[in-house]
Amino acid sequence: MVTIDSLRREDRTSAPGWRWIVRWLRRRLPTGLYARSLLIIIIPMVLLQSVVAAVFMERHWQMVTERLSLAVTRDIAAIIEIIETYPQNSDYSEIIRIARDQLSLQISIEPDGDLPPPRVKPFFSILDGILSDEITDEIHRPFWIDTVGNSNLVEIRIKLDNKILRVLTKRSQTYASNTHIFIVWMVGTSLVLIGISILFLRGQIRPILTLARAAESFGKGQKPDNFYPRGADEVRRAGLAFILMRERIERQIEQRTAMLSGVSHDLRTILTRFKLQLALAGDNPDLHGLNDDVNDMQTMLEAYMAFARGEVEEDVGELKLSEIFAKLESDFALHGKKFSYSIEGDDDISVRPNAFMRLVTNLASNARRYANRLDIEAKHNAKWLTVVFDDDGPGIPEKNREDVFKPFFRLDTARNLDASGTGLGLAIARDIARSHGGNVTLSDSPLGGLRATIRIPA
Repeated sequence: MVTIDSLRREDRTSAPGWRWIVRWLRRRLPTGLYARSLLIIIIPMVLLQSVVAAVFMERHWQMVTERLSLAVTRDIAAIIEIIETYPQNSDYSEIIRIARDQLSLQISIEPDGDLPPPRVKPFFSILDGILSDEITDEIHRPFWIDTVGNSNLVEIRIKLDNKILRVLTKRSQTYASNTHIFIVWMVGTSLVLIGISILFLRGQIRPILTLARAAESFGKGQKPDNFYPRGADEVRRAGLAFILMRERIERQIEQRTAMLSGVSHDLRTILTRFKLQLALAGDNPDLHGLNDDVNDMQTMLEAYMAFARGEVEEDVGELKLSEIFAKLESDFALHGKKFSYSIEGDDDISVRPNAFMRLVTNLASNARRYANRLDIEAKHNAKWLTVVFDDDGPGIPEKNREDVFKPFFRLDTARNLDASGTGLGLAIARDIARSHGGNVTLSDSPLGGLRATIRIPA
């Protein structure tokens, strides 16, 4: 008895096969919009032509060949009837002339003999089968045919009572030989239509690709040059929405930067007054704590301003990885720490130099502060720049690895804090990486400490 549960079990057992097919197709099919759009145009056209060639062409080909073969067979039957009914010259010159002039057949009548042994029929020859069937139905005599020997002629031999009738006819009289013309026209027209479709499709896809590049550049902090909406109405609306969004974001960033500059100026003025008053008060032991508080406020203010600005105003430039790592190597040597690095791929990178330098320096200084060894491995290929920092320090618990990227998050054993830390080191690092279109992640290091990975588009 078939139940709903049994049907569901069958669906579950058969579903993985379908999912495997879908996954296989997804891996094989192109992922780009332009390539997929071409497939949408080409695949239906190819399928349509295949159906037309397989169904219509085969039926047309077979029908025409049957009619041509039947006409030739009836002509041969008429010649046999004349030979057997009416008296002929000893050399059969009149019937040979009539066949040549009126029927376009070359015949010869040979003395009594035997037919050659049957030839092997070609596997893909439609003419052999149809012509043999027509001769059998119309003439009812032993025969032998050759459709392969001479590509332009078909030879037919028929056994009469005391003689052999040999007939040579053009292949075009028995076979639909002009079918390829239709195929050439069909394929040629399809290629022309596909070419026209490609030209129009490229014009429609190009604005979408331009919009994608503009959005990607803006996500990396770069300003796209000469971008304006074009293409279809929907693409124009999307481009206009992107421009308005970009203007709102830039305006918000400018307002935030202006506000922070004003706040920074006001707070620095107050801090300067505090420092002057403390300096005028002289060297008073009771004011040492207040001096430390003012210095801490100054440090926190600078750190907060640097984090809030995010270096968005810096332009993209060229930078060498080897120069950055050489400076870090000198810094580690001064502190008596071990440092090594390796670079795989191109040494030159396109980033915002000061921001990227600060990103690498923050992570390296964090490792120098709490570890004795740091190994850096950089891989630069056509798509991605990956920089891996491995140290032998105490590390960060896995449950806190996302929290340490939050601004002002303080963890008593956190590696990104020192005695005067503000909890912004890793937050600034991730902010810079994301402004380049990438990210910074933390994991366990093979050296026993922490692994920090920078991955940004090349």
